[in-house]
Amino acid sequence: MKKIAAFIDFQGTLGGGGIDDIKSLSFYPFSIEALKLLNDNDILVIGITNQSHISKGELSIEEYLQKLEELKAELTVHNAHFDEVYCCPHTDKDNCKCRKPLTGMINMAKKDFKIDISKSYVIGDMGMSDMILAKNIGAKGILVLTGVGKGSLNEFRHTWKDVEPNHIAENVLEAAKWIIIDCNHINEHSSKQA
Repeated sequence: MKKIAAFIDFQGTLGGGGIDDIKSLSFYPFSIEALKLLNDNDILVIGITNQSHISKGELSIEEYLQKLEELKAELTVHNAHFDEVYCCPHTDKDNCKCRKPLTGMINMAKKDFKIDISKSYVIGDMGMSDMILAKNIGAKGILVLTGVGKGSLNEFRHTWKDVEPNHIAENVLEAAKWIIIDCNHINEHSSKQA
């Protein structure tokens, strides 16, 4: 049976600023609870992150991996986890297929897990990458107002004007709670049709 996934952006969504490199990232106080809520409800938690600082030579792969391990260790202490994390190290000039809003990281996840994309979610603070990615793959998009989320709705709305998020959440914990409610609604609807 295919699983539901929550594809979650890092900077600006789980912690830190929307465009800082991952070295300075620390989880928002509510982020670990959000991931644990998704874990406890059998939803795949998949991190997706653009890390162009690697391609620019401002962040080494070793530094990225070290920080990722620190974040994973912090989650483990609280009985939460990522099922997987995918990273695009490229800039938009590198012509890769993985940089959000392109679908390369999602395609990798589909190879590694049995995922029902149509019932899955993309959570992020950037409309021009995260919400367009949700549209590109046919998942539900949840824009969070942390990081640059408020700016995405206001001064940067023109960069993704043809896309509407399925939900706007104050933060990733509110997004996770909405996902649980939405999944229960989907399951109730499916049960009634059976």
